[in-house]
Amino acid sequence: MTPKQLGYRFPAEWEKHEATWLTYPYQEASFPGMMDRIYDSYLKFVKEISLSEIVRINVPDEAYKQQLLNLMSSYSIDVNKVEIFLHRSDDVWCRDHGACFVINPSASATKAIVNWGFNAWGGKYPFENDNAIPLKVASHYGLPIFSPGIIMEGGSIDVNGAGTLLTTEACLLNKNRNPHLSKKQIENILMEYYSVEQIIWLGDGIAGDDTDGHVDDITRFISADTIVTAVESDKLDENYQPLQDNLKELKKLRLLNGKQPALVELPMPKAVYYDGNRLPASYANFYLTNNTVVVPTFRCENDDKSLQLLQQCFPNRKIIGIDSRDIVWGFGSFHCLSQQEPFI
Repeated sequence: MTPKQLGYRFPAEWEKHEATWLTYPYQEASFPGMMDRIYDSYLKFVKEISLSEIVRINVPDEAYKQQLLNLMSSYSIDVNKVEIFLHRSDDVWCRDHGACFVINPSASATKAIVNWGFNAWGGKYPFENDNAIPLKVASHYGLPIFSPGIIMEGGSIDVNGAGTLLTTEACLLNKNRNPHLSKKQIENILMEYYSVEQIIWLGDGIAGDDTDGHVDDITRFISADTIVTAVESDKLDENYQPLQDNLKELKKLRLLNGKQPALVELPMPKAVYYDGNRLPASYANFYLTNNTVVVPTFRCENDDKSLQLLQQCFPNRKIIGIDSRDIVWGFGSFHCLSQQEPFI
């Protein structure tokens, strides 16, 4: 029996959270040459989440647990709002390796975990520790487990909580994920395990994204019938045409109710490079806490414009910009770092 058949569903990110899960950064390979510079933004993110919900953080051992506690003290983070789990990891991106929670208020077990497989974005990096984390979380809480038996990453999809899921062909149809499955087979699995009725396929992701095109860098639902999507104004930039192609597809979109969603165009930051590498800098990689929207900023002229635009999109939430220019060297930002656990 699948989650959908049993009445479970995967809530939209703006629905109330019980907690947010993070994984502690400790591997130099995640941020080569930048490790000592990313903790300021990381701890500011932890603090912001902790103001409205529990933060649950995976750390590899007791020594790093103590390091984290010391850092939290220096940032005046309330330790009563943070729970630390000794779960060894390979990388920091909890959106992709963290537990995927589904809920069903009428079930005897109201919360369960979908245990998607994780292979580090097509076998690019080590992943055995990351891949084990969802099962450890399920064991700790005694939660039921659904195992679809395919590779899936949280950053590759976005849902509106009303039956529609967004993803990209560049990622989910990449042969380094599930080469044995057809597009239709992947759609069927998404529908059964995320409990949706409609799959929207976009094309390519942005330059520098070594996830092969995660949708959380380009296009996000901000309500059941509103989508924010990144656009590049510079026609000479390599992101211009792929983002225009995605915008064109979105303009054709009709939701399950037959209506066209409202579209909000979000500018891209000026291209960010480090050590000659184009990085996947995008304001679309924001994260919704219970009370705020945490938005990555990149020390460029479009920061303020994007923060103001997102404030209009979320009039009942405070918009918090946190510098992500160093964190993005690890090829992700705040949404990639986090995975919500819904409240029930």
